[in-house]
Amino acid sequence: MNIGEAATASGVTAKMIRHYEAIGLIPEAGRTGSGYRTYGPKDLATLAFIRRSRDLGFSIAQIRDLLALWQDRSRASADVKRIAGEHIEELSAKMRQLQEMVMTLQHLSSHCHGDDRPDCPILERLATGASEEDCCDAPHASA
Repeated sequence: MNIGEAATASGVTAKMIRHYEAIGLIPEAGRTGSGYRTYGPKDLATLAFIRRSRDLGFSIAQIRDLLALWQDRSRASADVKRIAGEHIEELSAKMRQLQEMVMTLQHLSSHCHGDDRPDCPILERLATGASEEDCCDAPHASA
């Protein structure tokens, strides 16, 4: 099948298939006599594996390691679990960072009058990097 058909079947865009090939994540595709890429069932399985891995947020480096383990029937599942565990830790850290951002924005937003006055703690924080206390506890000038 050609790259468009492989893209549809695997859920990976043709552009990303070419990118994965360029960075060596997947082997170079077979070619027809006229130079068109061709893909078989094994290629589709690999592309679907990559798509599902990306859906779970694994990095390209992690996917490269997971692919190698997937293709190695003598692998130890402990190696796969280690990669998954490291990724869980990374995702948990990102979740904590996102929660801190939400709390900061909620705090700033609750102190913004949202009226016709020009002063705004959200803009103050973005412009100066002032702490929440510096920009939110000070009295706001009225218009």
